[in-house]
Amino acid sequence: MIEVLVISISNPILIGIYENEELINEYKIEGKTSDLLPSLFEKLLNKYNIKRLNYVNTPGSYMAIKVAYIFLKTISITKKIEFRAVEGFEFNEKSPIKALGKKYFIKDGKDVKVEFLEKDCIIRDFKLPKSISNINFNKQTLPIYNLPAV
Repeated sequence: MIEVLVISISNPILIGIYENEELINEYKIEGKTSDLLPSLFEKLLNKYNIKRLNYVNTPGSYMAIKVAYIFLKTISITKKIEFRAVEGFEFNEKSPIKALGKKYFIKDGKDVKVEFLEKDCIIRDFKLPKSISNINFNKQTLPIYNLPAV
């Protein structure tokens, strides 16, 4: 079975193609989610028989999450492809993720806090895993923004 994983909450955007949960192809693309997803997915849908779409729905750039959700949900509905979501901490060794200004999203047990970084804190880059068999995907695909309303 072919499935796609989209990590659009940072630059570069990472997109992995998985066959039977093993990475077979990856794309690292610089730019805006809204500019990149349509052209890339046109090629992917023509090349692969995609059966499942996966994306990061929290935490990170509101706009990137929102655009990815609307775009992928539309493809999911129109092409009748299963759609799942996952938390971004699964792909950066649970390190802090940029929030607003100098604040970062920090995983604290099951909760996500928004705080300033401590001096010795290490920020890890996002990486596509070689296998997605142990990733905690969720059928609840709506974006989760993790920030209070202003």
